[in-house]
Amino acid sequence: MFENEISFICREEYLETNPPKPEPIKLNIPNWFKELEHSVPSKTVKGCMPFLDSLTTGYLLRLPVDLYLEHNTHHDNERKSILVSGMNPVNELIHTININLKGVDEMHPTNQLGKKCPIVHKNKDLPIQKILNPWTIKTPKNFSCLFLPPMNNTDDRFSIIPAIVDTDNFNSEINFPFVINGDKYPILETTIKAGTPYVQIVPFERKSWKMKINTETKDKNHKRRFEQEKHVLHNYKQRWWSKKSWK
Repeated sequence: MFENEISFICREEYLETNPPKPEPIKLNIPNWFKELEHSVPSKTVKGCMPFLDSLTTGYLLRLPVDLYLEHNTHHDNERKSILVSGMNPVNELIHTININLKGVDEMHPTNQLGKKCPIVHKNKDLPIQKILNPWTIKTPKNFSCLFLPPMNNTDDRFSIIPAIVDTDNFNSEINFPFVINGDKYPILETTIKAGTPYVQIVPFERKSWKMKINTETKDKNHKRRFEQEKHVLHNYKQRWWSKKSWK
């Protein structure tokens, strides 16, 4: 394995269905961002390299099939959250994304999070649904992966629960519990289409850290701030930003 190589592994039959494949997330920069202009009279976020890094760092997973979702709807006088995947041969290959396949419960009950967890309240106190992922993800020794909703480009209906997995050691598919944006959609009936971006993957090397708190003099602080504001445009990009490569 190349020193900084991340591998996405799936069954041969699944790949033959031409599914949405993992890709560098830089290929998914939103059009609203591309259309912005950044100039002296009208500075915009397009000139902010930290924001751009959030859109281009790591890799992207897309949903392999349509997901039909009813959340916080009433069935038999009971509030429920129902998730059903598109009916096609891909489902059999990825053990289907239907969370209730053959009676196997692929969701997390709310008691696993406790009554005070904000995730539970946002999800309207209903069980946390889980998306089954057909890809096994492998990284070099001592590298893990941070999994999170696509930064600054998240679907406003739902988002996965962020987590870290030691992908150098873990040898199976990683499934993703997700939360409905109940703050915006108290009741939601929708189809999340195949190909929808839903996971950003950021590999990183595991290292131990120690926190330290320092001070600086008033003069040093003024000098540092003066240096930071020398250029009208692209100050951070020209002086401190480092170009990254994600292929």
